[in-house]
Amino acid sequence: MNNKEKFIEIYRACITREGADTFLDYLTEKTDFFTAPASTRFHGSYEGGLLEHSLNVYECLCDFVKRPRFREKYGFTFTEESLAIVSLLHDICKTNFYKTEMRNVKKNGVWESVPYYTIEDSLPYGHGEKSVYILSGFMKLTREEAFAIRYHMGFSGPEDANQVGRALEMFPLAFALCVADMEASYYMEGTEKK
Repeated sequence: MNNKEKFIEIYRACITREGADTFLDYLTEKTDFFTAPASTRFHGSYEGGLLEHSLNVYECLCDFVKRPRFREKYGFTFTEESLAIVSLLHDICKTNFYKTEMRNVKKNGVWESVPYYTIEDSLPYGHGEKSVYILSGFMKLTREEAFAIRYHMGFSGPEDANQVGRALEMFPLAFALCVADMEASYYMEGTEKK
């Protein structure tokens, strides 16, 4: 099973609320989600990187929330649907966002034209908030889901640290998604190999 088939299988099995089918059609027909990179030069900076990253975050999030301390001591539980929505769709803002251009680089003393990714942001609405905005046009998100997606970058974004800290404290799914996103980005995917 390839990554696209895996994504669609998880999506259809877990995400059943009103608007989910319409959003999947949109994702498939109107975006480059299944072929887009996850970044220009860091984790997932290759074709299909965004899809792979989304699946990795799903796996990391599902593992993280199964921790006994998370469930038993803190009492945090989430539906399979919420876990799938926030992990698989947290970076929807990156669809139709990257473009491929060419540049010259010297390899073994010879100039060669090579492709690289650039950003072409036609909807400059931030990062997490842009994903929430796009998704909200198709399906209703719970408050917990919206805050999880909005703050999934944790303290690595440009937001005020007090605001991020408060959101992570108030919404345990936001904290869990942030941890899962970092695990996937730094340990499963890493940076571009030089």
